[in-house]
Amino acid sequence: MALIIGLTGSIASGKSTISLMFDDFNIPVVDADKLSREVVMPGEKAYEQITDTFGNEILRDDKTLDRKKLGKIIFNDETKRKQLNGIVHPAVREKMLERRDSYVEAGADCVVLDIPLLFESKLTGFVDRTVVVYVDEEVQARRLMERDEYSEEEAYQRINAQIPVKEKANLADAVIDNNGTKQESYRQLEALLRKWNVNES
Repeated sequence: MALIIGLTGSIASGKSTISLMFDDFNIPVVDADKLSREVVMPGEKAYEQITDTFGNEILRDDKTLDRKKLGKIIFNDETKRKQLNGIVHPAVREKMLERRDSYVEAGADCVVLDIPLLFESKLTGFVDRTVVVYVDEEVQARRLMERDEYSEEEAYQRINAQIPVKEKANLADAVIDNNGTKQESYRQLEALLRKWNVNES
């Protein structure tokens, strides 16, 4: 039986850094963020539903979605945001499970589902174990201010819009403390995979 690991974190916790590390252990990663971009490409079912719902004025000249325009529409309108999520989320889930199952059928011992809102979206049923990438809030804020040039207030607004990372850590089967160096995080991941008997070939 393949072990399915759900990987999550919070904004600026360094989850994508940890996600890339699984490659060293030949463990495939299914990235929900990447899939959310795939499912809205022209020709996809979700793309058709979005254009039916929001009209063609949200398209660029090349017929791809103009995310900025769509973002403006849904940002201040809860109903429209729910409409969009109601189209995109099921499409992402469907694709994610298809990828997960195809890796398992191909003989993978372990598959990682990288899902930013694993707990918020109640998707823990798709995985066997959950791992949270944890950093202190001050570190999150500092990274956001450096990375995205947010003010301190803007950084904390974004952090507070999610379930606190401490709370996620309490819900998880394992936590990778990402406050230190990449090497320290890597060693934690290595130890965790050994503990869970994941084939390290």
